[in-house]
Amino acid sequence: MAFSSSSRAKLSATSHISKAPDKISKTSRPNLIEFTPSPTVYQKGCITSDNTVASSPLKHFTHTTRYPSFFEHDIQVEHSRKLKDLKHIFSLVGGTSFEGLVMIDAVQRLGIEYLLKDEIEEILQRQYIISSTCGGHLHDLQEVALRFRLLRQEGYYVPADMFNNFRIKEGRFSRINVSEDIWRLMEVYEASQLSIAGEEGLDEAGHFSAKMLNECMTHLDHYQALAIGNTLRHPYHKSLPRFMAKHVFLGNFQGERRWMLHVLKEIAKKDFNMVQALHQKEIVQVTKWWKDLGLTKKLPFARDQPLKWYIWSMACLTDPSLSEQRVELTKPISLIYIIDDIFDVYGTLDELILFTETITRWDLAAMGQLPEYMEICFKALDDITNEISYKVYKKHGYNPVQSLRNAWTSLCKAFLVEAKWFASGHMPEAEEYLRNGIESSGVHVALAHFFFLLGHGITKETVELIDGNPAIISSTATILRLWDDLGSAKDENQDGKDGSYIHYYMKEHRYSAAEEAQKSAINKISDAWKRLNKECLCPNPFSASFTRASLNLARMVPLMYSYDDNQRLPSLEHYIKSLLFESVPTEGVY
Repeated sequence: MAFSSSSRAKLSATSHISKAPDKISKTSRPNLIEFTPSPTVYQKGCITSDNTVASSPLKHFTHTTRYPSFFEHDIQVEHSRKLKDLKHIFSLVGGTSFEGLVMIDAVQRLGIEYLLKDEIEEILQRQYIISSTCGGHLHDLQEVALRFRLLRQEGYYVPADMFNNFRIKEGRFSRINVSEDIWRLMEVYEASQLSIAGEEGLDEAGHFSAKMLNECMTHLDHYQALAIGNTLRHPYHKSLPRFMAKHVFLGNFQGERRWMLHVLKEIAKKDFNMVQALHQKEIVQVTKWWKDLGLTKKLPFARDQPLKWYIWSMACLTDPSLSEQRVELTKPISLIYIIDDIFDVYGTLDELILFTETITRWDLAAMGQLPEYMEICFKALDDITNEISYKVYKKHGYNPVQSLRNAWTSLCKAFLVEAKWFASGHMPEAEEYLRNGIESSGVHVALAHFFFLLGHGITKETVELIDGNPAIISSTATILRLWDDLGSAKDENQDGKDGSYIHYYMKEHRYSAAEEAQKSAINKISDAWKRLNKECLCPNPFSASFTRASLNLARMVPLMYSYDDNQRLPSLEHYIKSLLFESVPTEGVY
């Protein structure tokens, strides 16, 4: 199985913020920014009437502009003015204050941090100095936890022992009144998601916080319970902010700070709609490419899901400026699915051996020896690989064709190993299966393509790292493989030839129950997240954009593989509908 397998003060049009309010609450009830969607604007063929991910291409989807053209200039002017207000707010809160941390957290949760990269970096540099010089002498647990998380998220290494001042034993904290300190506990839980190997104290603090929060939920009001439940289910570090942006809890904006919530909300709404319109245009491009490629007619056994394949690219590459890369990345992702179907469902073992040998040599002259359906697939693979390589060379001056071919070869070899296991009845040990499954996940192929499409820091050293499936990729692949295997349903009802870590673990440990095998898989996912967290800290040979894509891919995995009893993906279906086909109303000229 591959990749496949929140009362606001009014802000007038002429308003300029001249002073920073005095205080941000650290203990009050949450504000919920809830964007109420407008009626759906999608048409039949994108999301089916029962909200399932459509199998057919988006044949009837056409991008429509939401606003008459004569309003567009006013809309852009108003958005720019509010963004200028927001940048001014950042300049007022100060880089050394708790308020600065709160602002960063808010814009990140709303998915608009890309608009404020310089302002965020300036504040975090100052906060890193505070952490480095005063870390052991800071006495507000909420502030310490928030600073820790924000810094680690951006690659700053800050030691977890700063939490020792607050702990008694076994993760428990001194001077904590659970009913009054839920926001502190929530911040500790959020911070614990960024732990790396050897930070058992931070892990214990996370477990303790989760336990206390779960126990107190029945004694809280509706909004507090909702905020806690949202945090426990979707901690920020392991979630996709843009997927969660319509329902964001901002508990630190109270009293005199509530007007800031209004500014943030309006900017986020407008940005959401603008980015949604961009994604709709990209879907049209992807759908046209897929239709023109013609594989659905030539390979009737293959999946026909360009929208689902595009969702991977959209989730991984969140910066709106990466539009071209999202479209191009969807192309190899689609072929990962198609080739997976060949190995998993359709091909005989002899055909699969011949196909893998042809891919390994990348021998176009040998295509005639392949069955027609394999010849068609290899021709499409060669064309797409050459087209992407040419675009990379033209834009960045480096031809990645050999690296991309090698990645495809490794994928097919891993697929073939699994096919041979199935054909021979061989039962690999769980660890042997997992090592091969990391390669057969397709993550290496997808992230290798993005590395070159991005074009950041292409050197001999980084190319060698990418070719070798480095830990930042293999950790993400481990998360995908094990999440997939934890699913009780087969991927999309395919009667394929996959095993699973759970299956092989139970066979290897003859007296173990399914629960023990699942616990082993969950522990390995946790360990893989720790490795991924470590790889994202500086110094890191890869760019922030590449690091973020690796993280986002891991964050996307639970949505892609959380099947219900009807072998559907209800959470994914909900988010696709919400993100792509439901706009949010805005105020004024918006």
